[in-house]
Amino acid sequence: MVIKTNITEMFGIKHPIFSAPMGPFYTKDLTVAVSEAGGLGVLSNTGLISEYQAGITPVDTMKKNMEYVVEHTDKPFGFNILASRTAPSALPLCKEIPEFIMNNPKIKEQCVYALTSAGSSKMLPQTQSFKKLRESGSNIKHFHVAPALWLADKCIASNVDGLVVTGNEGGGHQSYERVSSLVLLQQVTEKYPDMPIAACGGYATGQALAAALAMGAGAMVMGSRFIASKESEFHEAIKNIIPPAKAQDTVLVTGGFGPIRLWKNKYSLSRGMVADKAEKMAQEAQTSPVQALEQAKKYELAYNGNTEDGAVLVGQSIGIINSLESVPDLIENIVKKAEKRIKAIAGFLN
Repeated sequence: MVIKTNITEMFGIKHPIFSAPMGPFYTKDLTVAVSEAGGLGVLSNTGLISEYQAGITPVDTMKKNMEYVVEHTDKPFGFNILASRTAPSALPLCKEIPEFIMNNPKIKEQCVYALTSAGSSKMLPQTQSFKKLRESGSNIKHFHVAPALWLADKCIASNVDGLVVTGNEGGGHQSYERVSSLVLLQQVTEKYPDMPIAACGGYATGQALAAALAMGAGAMVMGSRFIASKESEFHEAIKNIIPPAKAQDTVLVTGGFGPIRLWKNKYSLSRGMVADKAEKMAQEAQTSPVQALEQAKKYELAYNGNTEDGAVLVGQSIGIINSLESVPDLIENIVKKAEKRIKAIAGFLN
């Protein structure tokens, strides 16, 4: 049995499972593994502070990551750009990466998914380079992350090809509304039943995939579940905190782009939480460049294995992840369990 959806058909993939982009970290090996296993691997907007300081830009890194992916798989893949007003690399990535894709035939053939997040859904499609990429015959589709219904409305108004609907349970960047994945996915699929949607935030099992499909999504996106895989580039210290963890071992704090969900440790418990965007912008105005740099260093600190003093981005799904597994086994087991649940649900009909 194969689960076919509007999204598997759109991207030419076997399984309706995406890896979440987990910047500023490397996910090129994970991207290859997920795509090879029949899902859609997604390159993060990689930008480690140590590389910035060494003169290596996120644009340079994205190009190298794309070259790496097509050297190691012939399957479809995607990439993420953080389109935030506070991300200095956002506009250069939006302008230069589409042109790079267009000038590299193998990358152009395989790179089918552009995901923007943490900012405007208009930034990428308004660039001349992305317009030219689409006009050149590329099959690339543009999705944007929508962590709230009003943001989904804005994405639809900007003519995105699809949405990643992510609820408050997820790791990393969140919205001020704090709406759960269960409620948010229903809100968006009720309002936009024909829009291709990938469900994100708290998804880690076959039951979750079946539930997402039942509510109108065409795929699910996993972050924490893929961090806890043998192929991910994340430090073993981060991987090892996940299997014994409880769902309540994460906390929402203020991050660089707004609320962010982190592992509950010394660093995250020292952080406050702003109430809304206005308070966040006021806080930004009072933050010096040195302070901002020190905060950014906390993410790389965790990436290098310091899970107590660093910022560890994981979601509440860590409470249902009990082992470190290979990506092919993960995806196979999730799909089998999803198929089982879908058949059981179908059996309720008389």
